[in-house]
Amino acid sequence: MNDSPLQVLTLPTAPYHDQRPGTSGLRKKVHVFRSKKNYLHNFIQCIFSSIDLRDRQGSTMVVGGDGRYFNSTAIQVIVQMAAANGVGRLTIGQNGIMSTPAVSCVIRKISAIGGIILTASHNPGGPDGDFGIQFNTANGGPAPESVTNKIFQISRSIEEYAICPELRVDLATIGKQSFDLENKFKPFTVEIVEPVESYANSLRNIFDFAVVKELLSGDNHIQIRLDAMHGVVGPYIKKILCEELGSPANSAINCVPLEDFGGRHPDPNLTYAADLVETMKSGQYDFGAALDGDGDRNMILGKHGFFVNPSDSVAVIAANIFCIPYFQHTGVRGFARSMPTSAALDKVAKATKIQLYETPTGWKFFGNLMDAGRVSLCGEESFGTGSDYIREKDGLWAVLAWLSIIATRMQSVEDIMTEHWRTYGRNYYTRCKIH
Repeated sequence: MNDSPLQVLTLPTAPYHDQRPGTSGLRKKVHVFRSKKNYLHNFIQCIFSSIDLRDRQGSTMVVGGDGRYFNSTAIQVIVQMAAANGVGRLTIGQNGIMSTPAVSCVIRKISAIGGIILTASHNPGGPDGDFGIQFNTANGGPAPESVTNKIFQISRSIEEYAICPELRVDLATIGKQSFDLENKFKPFTVEIVEPVESYANSLRNIFDFAVVKELLSGDNHIQIRLDAMHGVVGPYIKKILCEELGSPANSAINCVPLEDFGGRHPDPNLTYAADLVETMKSGQYDFGAALDGDGDRNMILGKHGFFVNPSDSVAVIAANIFCIPYFQHTGVRGFARSMPTSAALDKVAKATKIQLYETPTGWKFFGNLMDAGRVSLCGEESFGTGSDYIREKDGLWAVLAWLSIIATRMQSVEDIMTEHWRTYGRNYYTRCKIH
């Protein structure tokens, strides 16, 4: 606790008219957030103002980011403004880092009223790159349109913001930090948490780690290659796949999160993960995967660089869903895919007599179906796959799903995919830009 109460200020500002959040929050070039006066402060205030004061006062929120440039600076501002706006407690990943799936997981585990994720997902980072702010609600998923519309309306008429400018939080040290403020609210608490463990514990309850460990480190283990693309998921891969499941340390590459992602475009596809594709073509590795900047997207590869397109990936997981213990216990309520995604999943749904839903693009639409108890598994053609244990797509979850299927069937990625096409037929699709 600090020695004397910290001052809370209400400062004047002027609105910007370009702060409409998209399907994944507000994304702009870094220089927009850095150089435009109060641009960051305005948007953060609009997020807090969109929450009724009665719900906000004394509440708990989660904050994390993908470690990109400007991440730590923005978190300090969020902490100062959360305190001034009556939030009682913030849970923040150590050094401000927490993957998007992990933020969703923690929001749900601690019954927070929401969370703020600092990420521009698979977009480039660094001083000349992109930055983004996403607000997730109490279900752990991206804010629905009713909330993002409210945030945008507030942004068009904002006149002031509340801040505690002298408040500084130590993001590096795990533990609780308390601050006394010059206002009517109770002491403000920030808890810095290890960013992997809570999320890893959820995965332990979903997959059979013993089975996957045997696949990765047993007598007849397979060789895998995982590329974190210098994004947030590197520490998650190291701790879960290498330390716990026994995959050799050198099977995981680019696992140190960097502010500019090492100058790379952290998008897991055949273009931007070309190094991984070339390595897989050598035949040295049986399974490969790349994950994006904030850890929610994935690309799956088999031996010799065999590419599994995202639409087929979710269909294969659906067809083999009971290889995953979680679904043996919960059952399968339904499948869902976004509109641009191929109909490969439809064929599995029809064969298994499981309800299929088609949604607009945006994970929040899957979240609505999950909250209604209608969907257990979903995916989209833009390399996103996930299940109803959280309300975000989850790249590492998809990797473990595939490894669980391989461990159960004891077949290669290519054989699993070829047999799937033989059973259900093969779907082709493409994305076209209409000008």
